[in-house]
Amino acid sequence: MPVMRTMWRQVYTAIATARWSVLFAIAFVHMLTSWALMSWLGESDLTDSFGTWWYYYLVTATTVGYGDLSPATEAGRTLGSVFVIPGAIAIFTALLGKAVTDIGNYWKGRLMGMGDYSKRNGHVIVMGWQGERTRRLIEGMIHDDPDGEQPILVSASLEENPMPSQIDFVAVETLSDVRGLTRAGIAGAKVIIVRGRNDDETLAATLAARANACTAHVVAHFEEAASAALVADTPNLESVVSVSTDIIVRAACDPGTSTLSRLMFSATTQDTAYSACVPEGVSGGGFLDLLVKLKRRHGIALIGMKGANESEPDLNCDADRPVNGGDTLYYIGDHRLRSEDLDWSALQAEAA
Repeated sequence: MPVMRTMWRQVYTAIATARWSVLFAIAFVHMLTSWALMSWLGESDLTDSFGTWWYYYLVTATTVGYGDLSPATEAGRTLGSVFVIPGAIAIFTALLGKAVTDIGNYWKGRLMGMGDYSKRNGHVIVMGWQGERTRRLIEGMIHDDPDGEQPILVSASLEENPMPSQIDFVAVETLSDVRGLTRAGIAGAKVIIVRGRNDDETLAATLAARANACTAHVVAHFEEAASAALVADTPNLESVVSVSTDIIVRAACDPGTSTLSRLMFSATTQDTAYSACVPEGVSGGGFLDLLVKLKRRHGIALIGMKGANESEPDLNCDADRPVNGGDTLYYIGDHRLRSEDLDWSALQAEAA
């Protein structure tokens, strides 16, 4: 018996480490061989029907053992005890163990940043991890679009997902690693936010993102204006420079403006700043006229706009400045109103 135990242990180890195709082949061969031997020994009650044999083999392998089917001959019982039962149980245990291991490895790989999300579309990619600042950024993006695709964090400094219930995670050697960005689904991303540990890392990651994401809107955070100026003219790329010094100056000269700026740009406060694009072919009339209409109909406060060919928004528009298709409107409201949520026909027809 020690010899048999050693032999079956070696067999089980070989089976457990085999590939799925090999495992299924072994299971099929063992089941077919067991059927042939049982048939040869005259166990017709077990082998005359495939359904009956499959049922017997399955309850044997899973150790359920209802007892309604069993070999009738001494030879059949001997074969069952030394070949059919040990082999079936070993194969089933190996299949179950491999399934559990593969599932565990799959989720562990995702947690450790080894997942592949290259087929994902319409999602947000956050490049770089700066602790609580990045956590708040991600929570703000999720709050702004709770029904959107799960964001993906790309980081070269983390070993595992810091927010596993909220985001997916891709570990890379550097933020400009193209293979890592491909796994993050950069080709299908709608927004990419870049904030490295320093401006050099941010610049390299921004250029890599822009080169591999044809349609995404890229937002890059820089500490220095000179670094941001290097990508200022890049299409569909917005560089953000730290404005903490400017806010301090404004707060010192105009008390309360620091709170105002925080509320206007917070993703979690009730009233904050949003934008909407005017559809092509639509004429919104004059700025003041549209401001009044939007306040009446939607309860939002229009604060500025940017023309289709302008690089910066105008936050103190002339009252009669025309609003045309392709312009971007900036407003304060308690929720986002997308362009399709605005009844442009009614706004055009409504008298101010």
